Amino acid sequence: MESKFYEEDKLLVFKITEEIDDYSVQKIRRKADYEIERYMPKRVVFDFNSVTFMDSAGIGLIIGRYKFANMLGAKLEVSNLTQSVKKIFEMSGILKLIPIAQEEQWA
Repeated sequence: MESKFYEEDKLLVFKITEEIDDYSVQKIRRKADYEIERYMPKRVVFDFNSVTFMDSAGIGLIIGRYKFANMLGAKLEVSNLTQSVKKIFEMSGILKLIPIAQEEQWA
């Protein structure tokens, strides 16, 4: 996972570059929490453009980061959902809670 912070917009973007399963979620969670606490952004975006596989552990990851970001005053969004990831998000109802961001300068 790569991360980039845009100071002028207080935007933190996480570009997930791996499959999301039980093993990878632990690593992603640690890094995301550290970066969110470090930068204290107003907006956090998880970019799923390169994700080829995600299981239910990914839902827990996003819900947890949503709660953590909210607690610190940030809004969390997701972007570039692949077809398979979007289907999982739709079935879980997560998209009713977390909006899909329009791709901006991080593209």
